[in-house]
Amino acid sequence: MDELLEKGTLRLHWAEDHMPVLKKIRERFSEEKPLEGLKVGMALHTEAKTGMLAVTLAAAGAEIRLASCNPLSTDDSVALALREEYGLKVYAKKWETQEEYYRNLNTVLDMSPDLIIDDGADLIAMSHTSRSEVLETVRAANEETTTGVVRLRAMAAEGALKFPVLDVNDAKMKFLFDNRYGTGQSAFDGWMNATNLIVAGKRLVVAGYGWCGKGVALRAKGLGAIVTVTEIDPVKAIEALMDGFQVMKMEDAVRTADMIITVTGCKDIITGQHIALMKDGCVMGNVGHFDNEISKPDLEKASVSHERVRDFIDMYRMKDGRKLYLIAEGRLMNLAAGQGHPAEIMDMSFATQALGIVYMSQHYKEMKGQVYSVPDSIDREIASVKLESMGVEIDSLTEIQKEYVTGWREGT
Repeated sequence: MDELLEKGTLRLHWAEDHMPVLKKIRERFSEEKPLEGLKVGMALHTEAKTGMLAVTLAAAGAEIRLASCNPLSTDDSVALALREEYGLKVYAKKWETQEEYYRNLNTVLDMSPDLIIDDGADLIAMSHTSRSEVLETVRAANEETTTGVVRLRAMAAEGALKFPVLDVNDAKMKFLFDNRYGTGQSAFDGWMNATNLIVAGKRLVVAGYGWCGKGVALRAKGLGAIVTVTEIDPVKAIEALMDGFQVMKMEDAVRTADMIITVTGCKDIITGQHIALMKDGCVMGNVGHFDNEISKPDLEKASVSHERVRDFIDMYRMKDGRKLYLIAEGRLMNLAAGQGHPAEIMDMSFATQALGIVYMSQHYKEMKGQVYSVPDSIDREIASVKLESMGVEIDSLTEIQKEYVTGWREGT
């Protein structure tokens, strides 16, 4: 226990030292206490960077309860350190069963939170269904990821969303860096830790060319993979093609694939029809939020047996003798088999979360049950502080230039 606690404490300190924007916000929050007396329920991947966000919100005066938003993404050492060293209420562990996962989310909602910070929208969805009594207290929420935003926009379109939610995922200081560079790097952190196999020379299929998919494809190319992208959006497909990648339908791409990484936010990207076409030895992994992008029921139906052959890899033996491999049970392999996005990247994302939840606590009365964009002023503030922490200075417009870009008359 002491060894696990020390490991978690060191990881939290390492994250803190590499998250200068969040540290500066925490120093300000410690003085201003903008969340004094408020309860914040959180469902996020429970690891070191998330831990520093929770510590920051506690410094702002909030009472915190934190659960994981994924059964495999908790760092047990960090969860222990947050409890023992920081006194936070954390309800999460690695390898949660479905029952434990939802019990922990329910425990967060038991506090009747004033504010929610969610990743994937499970906590928000539960507050509108099985735990609708908490609607009496919830003022507003933040949502971290693409999958959650899609769910929330569907709720809002039906008129079912009962409180305002801030779309943190689509803030510039989140998706341009977290989704692209964070996912790109952490996906291969998880791949290498899980497989101990080389990427160079392999034929890799990336399903989806949103910002996360772009990051995965970019990093795969840099590692020497032969990359094919599959898409449903013709604009994104052309973009992938002009970025130097092959583009084809999944049923064609899987025939020669050595690796497949799904990153779509949708379900059934890999199904039985694709499994039947894969070559022996193909390794599949997912970095979309839920574990339904690669159909495990179809894998089980097509196989005669499966067994765990490495810590995070299950081997499925097909009826025709082929062996297919699945990383981390089809869950987020960058967090289940890796340590998630780099600290410097999550510094910007969680700074957005911190400033965003304070913004929602101050403005929720002016809002309806809809999904709202992060104000540009928050993006710009975070970008400025980040540049300062990196020792970078940029130019500003002169008065003549300001007049020029706002004028329209001849000779301006």
